[in-house]
Amino acid sequence: MVRYFHRKHKEAQICLFIYLSSFKIITRMDSLPDAIVQYILSHLNNARDVAACNCVSKRWKESLPYLRSLYFPRNSFDSHCGSDNPDSIVWKMLSMIVCLEELVVYSPFTSAGLALWLLLVHSSLKHLELRMDNITEYQACLDSPSKLDCISAAKNLESLKLWGVLMVNPPKWDVFKNLQSLEIVGARLEDPAFSAALRACPNLTNLVLLGCEGVRSVSIELPYLEHCKLDFYGLGNCSLSLTCPKIEHLEVQGCSWIRVRETTCLRNLSIANNAGRVYMVDFGKLSALEFLSMRGVQWCWDAISKMLEWSSEVKHLYMKVEFTGDLETLLPFPEVDFVEFFNSHPKLQKFDIHGAMFAALCQKNSLKNVEPGFVIPCLEEVVVQVRSPLNAEQKMSTLESLLKYGKNLKTMGIRILQMKSSHSSTDDFFDEICRLRFMNRKIVRIE
Repeated sequence: MVRYFHRKHKEAQICLFIYLSSFKIITRMDSLPDAIVQYILSHLNNARDVAACNCVSKRWKESLPYLRSLYFPRNSFDSHCGSDNPDSIVWKMLSMIVCLEELVVYSPFTSAGLALWLLLVHSSLKHLELRMDNITEYQACLDSPSKLDCISAAKNLESLKLWGVLMVNPPKWDVFKNLQSLEIVGARLEDPAFSAALRACPNLTNLVLLGCEGVRSVSIELPYLEHCKLDFYGLGNCSLSLTCPKIEHLEVQGCSWIRVRETTCLRNLSIANNAGRVYMVDFGKLSALEFLSMRGVQWCWDAISKMLEWSSEVKHLYMKVEFTGDLETLLPFPEVDFVEFFNSHPKLQKFDIHGAMFAALCQKNSLKNVEPGFVIPCLEEVVVQVRSPLNAEQKMSTLESLLKYGKNLKTMGIRILQMKSSHSSTDDFFDEICRLRFMNRKIVRIE
């Protein structure tokens, strides 16, 4: 309740504060004019608070029709002992509201109850959030109408958020022409059902899927989509095809094959695969890209090299990929030429280097092509993760080169993880890092 109240109705608090500050003799709500009482109470949204205010006085009860938002927490009916069931209680509250714009229900409900609620408020409702709780109930999704089917009554929705969804059959939705934001958290999806749901939302600008499983191949074609976050749970072997000419922000987790056809507006891109491997990426030139994050246990080197080639204009690069190699073979990164890498990314301002990428920049020949006049022009911040004392001399040389050629470098963070080696070289390497920090204490920090 606090989150909703402060986010949406801070203005009401400010108005009340100003009013009471100007008229200090007013100490009770009963002394306030009707208009101010209605304005304040109409900004309540927690169902329990609304019910309590409804019992205070006739004057307070008359403010109920002016509610814009209503929120039923998970435990709304835990202590309920009356004859009415929760669905009926929600219906009665909704029936007294003239123009409800937002409905959030985390408490349990039935598809029949939801159908009756939306029949009351469908014309004014803009924002709907439901905790479906049917992710493991296969029979529930076969009921007619299902909870998903009932949502079609709210034709004027602008945002829809669903928790715990089982979508094995295409939902019987008409086109939501006004729907701009769709968020699904925790779901079991079948490819045809999910595709049908997307076709009913042609004007989305924001799409979020978190902790979703069951999807094998996803094709998204949305002409107005700007922000997209996809988190697929499972083996990490999904394929994704995205055709969205206005996409600006894209986060993908759990896909092995990724194709994004139109990228002229893409500014922020994050690709991760914590359970599987990234085999193929196809983005084309990423001319507007400012932030790129690549994470995962294993990427094919072809995918890594292509991403680095396409993202030549990137300003912030985050790399935390442990291995390369095809199929089951885990291999270290090949050598990466230090000079060529930074010449290929002239606008790079922040560089987070973890694991294999740092090792690739620290190979014996990585610094052989340094020419007079070489500088890293825009680099301001570097974060390096060090896990092993192997090739300590080359690693120190790379760190020193970053300081030497990064003329605008303001900070370098060195994160030292627990080194497994008990050899004395570990202590020597740590001593060298401490020496580097002492010599460049205004820039270097050990984390």
